[in-house]
Amino acid sequence: MPRVQITETILRDAHQSLIATRMRTEDMLPICAKLDKAGFWSLEMWGGATFDSCLRYLKEDPWERLRKLREALPNSRLQMLLRGQNLLGYRHYSDDVVRAFVARAAVNGMDVFRVFDALNDVRNLRVSIEAVKAAGKHAQGTICYTTSPVHGIEQFVAMARELEQLGCDSLAIKDMAGLLTPYVTAELVTALKKAVKLPIHLHSHATAGLASMCQLKAIESGCLNIDTAISPFSGGTSHPPTESMVAALKNTEYDTGLDLPLLQEIGMYFYHVRKKYQRFESEFTGIDTRVQVNQIPGGMISNLANQLREQGALDHMSAVLDEVPRVREDLGYPPLVTPTSQIVGTQAVLNVITGSRYKSITNEVKFYLQGRYGRPPGKVNGIVRQQAIGNEDVIDCRPADLLKAEMHTLKDEIGNLASSDEDVLSFAMFPDIARAFLEQRQAGTLMPEPLEDAATAAAVQKGTVPVEFNVTMHGETYHIHVTGAGHKNQNRRPFYVSVDGSPEEIMVETLEELDASDNGGARNVKGSRRPKAQAPGHVTTSMPGTIVDVLVKVGDEVKEGDPVLITEAMKMETEVHAPISGRISAVHVAKGDAVNPDEALIEIA
Repeated sequence: MPRVQITETILRDAHQSLIATRMRTEDMLPICAKLDKAGFWSLEMWGGATFDSCLRYLKEDPWERLRKLREALPNSRLQMLLRGQNLLGYRHYSDDVVRAFVARAAVNGMDVFRVFDALNDVRNLRVSIEAVKAAGKHAQGTICYTTSPVHGIEQFVAMARELEQLGCDSLAIKDMAGLLTPYVTAELVTALKKAVKLPIHLHSHATAGLASMCQLKAIESGCLNIDTAISPFSGGTSHPPTESMVAALKNTEYDTGLDLPLLQEIGMYFYHVRKKYQRFESEFTGIDTRVQVNQIPGGMISNLANQLREQGALDHMSAVLDEVPRVREDLGYPPLVTPTSQIVGTQAVLNVITGSRYKSITNEVKFYLQGRYGRPPGKVNGIVRQQAIGNEDVIDCRPADLLKAEMHTLKDEIGNLASSDEDVLSFAMFPDIARAFLEQRQAGTLMPEPLEDAATAAAVQKGTVPVEFNVTMHGETYHIHVTGAGHKNQNRRPFYVSVDGSPEEIMVETLEELDASDNGGARNVKGSRRPKAQAPGHVTTSMPGTIVDVLVKVGDEVKEGDPVLITEAMKMETEVHAPISGRISAVHVAKGDAVNPDEALIEIA
C-alpha cells in the first residue's frame, strides 16, 4: 500500500517565507527530539537564504548550525536547497568551489541536496549533482515550475529525462510562486510518472490558496512525497499545514502514518516561538491570488514593497507589479526564483522609478543578457540586449566553463581569518558579510540583532531611549549599542557606539546647529556632508544603496556614459555612468558608503 511521506520545512523555508529567515538555532534545538521522533521523510533545514541570514543578521556560523542540528536529529534525513552552480550566492562559482562546498556540507551532516537552476538550464546542475553523488548523498534534481509561452509539460518532461540521465535519486517539482492549479498538477505528475522512474516530490507555496488541493491531486496521480510546514508557520507564502495534510490522508490508502498528537505538540511549541519574531513578520501573510496573473512570489512582493518604501515611492507598487511581467518577457521568460526574481524585480523597480525603461540597467541584467547565468528559456528582446551589452559577444557555452579555479585564491584573500575550509566557503558565498563576521568572531564581538522584548516595548511606551537597538536604512539593518556620550551642554558632542560589534565615534549636533549649517546635503555615517545633486555634472544614483567601488579619482578625464561608480541595492549591482564628458573635480564617496538619490556623489567639470 502506498504511503505519503512528508518533508517538513519548519527549519528553513517556512520561516524564510514568513519571518524573513530570522529563526535562531537556539529556538530550533529544544524541539529537535520531537521532530526527530515524528517520522518525516526529511527535515529541510539549510540552504536558500539561511546561510546569508545566519552571517548577516543572526551572527551565527551556518556550518555550526548544520553540525548542531545533525547531532540533535540523529534519526532524520537533513535536507538543503542548493542553487546549482550559484550554490547559495547570486553568481556562478567555479567547479572546484562547487565540489568543495558539496563535499563539506556532506561531511558536516547533509543527507539530501535539492538542486535547482533558476533558468532550468541543466548544464548548471551537472557539477553539483556529480558532487552529491561522489559524496554518497541523495541528489534531488529539481524543475522550477512556471508558466509562459515557452514553458509547458513537454519542456518539463524533457528536463526530467535529462535529470534522470545525470543520476538523480529523485525529482522535485518546485512551485516557488504557488502557480500550480490542481488539475494542471495532476496532468504534470502523470506525464512525469510515465517519462521517468524517479520518485517525485512536490514543493508548492500556498500563496494563491491552492497548494493543498494541488498536493492531493498530485498524490492521486502518483506523487507520494510532499513538502509541508507545521501549522503555526504554514499558509500564505509558506506551505500547506503539516497537521492538516496528515489528517486529510488519515485512514486512506495514502495514510502518512504520522502521529497527529505529536505533530500538534510540535505545532504548539512553534506557536510560541513565532511570537518572538513578530517584528520580522511579512505584511503579505494571507492569500494573494495576484500571483496567478503576475507570477510574482509572495516573498518577492514584500521585497518590492520594502524597496519602494525606502524611496518614498510605495504608491508606485501597482506600476512595478505591472512592469515585472514586461521585464520578464524582455529577458526571455525566466522563472521567478532566486536569483532571477531579484534580477527581474530590481530592473522593474528601476524602470518605474527612473521614468524610463532601461535608462539604468543593473550589472546582473547585463550579465544575464550576455549569457553568464545560462541559457534563457525563450528569445530575449534584441533591443534591450543591445542597449545593455552593446556589441559584446553572447556566451553560448556553460557559463562555469569560463571560470578559473577559485579555492586557492579565496584562501589567500581571507587569510588567517579563516580557520577551516568552511570559513573559506562562507567567504566565497558572501565576501563582505563573511569577512565582517569572521573579523567579529576573531575579536569576540559577535552580536546578533536583538529580538524586541517586553522591556524594550515598555521603554518605548515611556518615551525613554534604549541603549541597544536596530537601525534599518536602505534595506540594511545595523545593530547599535550606545556605550557613552559627551556632556549635554556641548552643542557638538561625541556619542560612543558599537555598530554591528565595531566601535564608532559619531559627532552629534543640536537641532539649532543643524538648521544653521544645513545646505541641503545629506549626512553619511561618519558625519560628513555631500552637496545636493543639481548641476549637469553631478553624478547621482537612481535609488538608495551602498557604494561597491569608485572607478575614478580627482583629475581623471571621462566621457559621457563612462562608468564611474558601482552601487549595490537590493543585492543587485548597478554601474553609474558619467552624465557629461569632462574632468573629475570632486569625489564625495568611498567604498562602503550609504548613498541617496539626491546626493552629488561625484562632480564632473
